[in-house]
Amino acid sequence: MGPSHGKVICVGLGPGDPELMSVRADRLVRSAAHVAYFRKAGRAGQARQIVDGMLAPGANEYPMEYPVTTEIHFSDPEYNRQLAEFYEDWAQRLAELAGTGTVLVLCEGDPFFYGSFMHLHSRLQGRAEVEVVPGITGMSGCWTATGIPITWGDDVLTVLMATLSEDELEARSREADALVFMKIGRNLPKLRRALAKSGRLGAAWLIERGTMPGQRVQRLVEADEVTPYFSIVVVHGQGRRP
Repeated sequence: MGPSHGKVICVGLGPGDPELMSVRADRLVRSAAHVAYFRKAGRAGQARQIVDGMLAPGANEYPMEYPVTTEIHFSDPEYNRQLAEFYEDWAQRLAELAGTGTVLVLCEGDPFFYGSFMHLHSRLQGRAEVEVVPGITGMSGCWTATGIPITWGDDVLTVLMATLSEDELEARSREADALVFMKIGRNLPKLRRALAKSGRLGAAWLIERGTMPGQRVQRLVEADEVTPYFSIVVVHGQGRRP
């Protein structure tokens, strides 16, 4: 099947505050006739919440609900099979919709930085014209919330998933300058232990709901209750400066 006449545009909405969207993203959101967005079953969806009150009257909405995979470990082939089927189904539906005009896909942060849209992007090739509008990353919003520059001079910034093993987190934390840890979730106790062993725990900051209502910024050693889904941990670099 060749490319259709329509276009699928994925807009990065930034870290959460609607005022941190780009001018282009704002314009596209307000004028879109077809709007799709990812969400977990039973949830409003973070991307949809960011644009609340901005969509054009009569805009058609297409919530793309992830399959419920909580009981399947991500290393299980069944987990990948269900997700692949989900992405394939939506790529096909979006390509068909694009035949009637432009379809906007909402994505928090930046679509090409750990965004779910990249799985649709690869599957849409040859089916529809695709455009991506970059956005400010969630981590940019979070390190800015600390009021401290994340990198100086020749600092190397390392971005790690807290889903890595404790040993891997410790080793990479020990050798890095500036650090960002994403996908905190249930991995926070493990991350604390790894940072303590690498000697970086005292310099670590926990940012919850960065740039959004309810934002909380605190040193990780002082943190107790945590909102796991909207949390990022950062360790600032201390590199060369004039």
